[in-house]
Amino acid sequence: MPTLARFRQLYEQISIPLGHVCLRLGLSADMLTYASLLFSVGAGYALAKSQFLLGILLILLVGVADVLDGATARAGGTANDYGTVLDHVTDRYAEFFILGGVLLSGAVKPGWVLFALFGMIMASYVRARAEATGKLASCNVGFAGRQEKLGLLLLGLFSHSFFPLLPILEWAVIAIGVVSHITAIQRLAYTRQMLVEAGAGPVQRKKPEGV
Repeated sequence: MPTLARFRQLYEQISIPLGHVCLRLGLSADMLTYASLLFSVGAGYALAKSQFLLGILLILLVGVADVLDGATARAGGTANDYGTVLDHVTDRYAEFFILGGVLLSGAVKPGWVLFALFGMIMASYVRARAEATGKLASCNVGFAGRQEKLGLLLLGLFSHSFFPLLPILEWAVIAIGVVSHITAIQRLAYTRQMLVEAGAGPVQRKKPEGV
């Protein structure tokens, strides 16, 4: 399991009072999810304009809104399957906007940004497809989750703001790509193991119904 995911239950309990505050302010979980998406658009724009410190601030706001939407849903008892899907979809869009901003800034070679973005998408896709089988309660396993990867990116952006001549941001993006692809492979292997142990025998391939 990703390092930060091990503390998920603890931070979910701690954040519930914040969810109650949001409810008193008239904020719903969906509103906070959309706010997270808007912050990611702003972060991508700021990064594209090489305003890295502003981009860092907006990425942090993305994280705050992401925590609060779940806390608000739990505090109000409004957590549901659609909210989970919406949260995952907006997370993928947020990753696209943020890494797209890094690409447009010219601070990192485009190939490495695409390498990282594709890895992040595949790690999330494997998890989603595995959990969609209904035979795995969770496939949140692997070397690194979304929080760890955003942490690497923030470290790279912060370092680049003060040491622009050093390729630290590019190294961070490459590291994100590497750990993302490793995580995708780990999740695929875990899924196969769980499905076999569930008594299905050798995993049979089925023709996809569509995309």
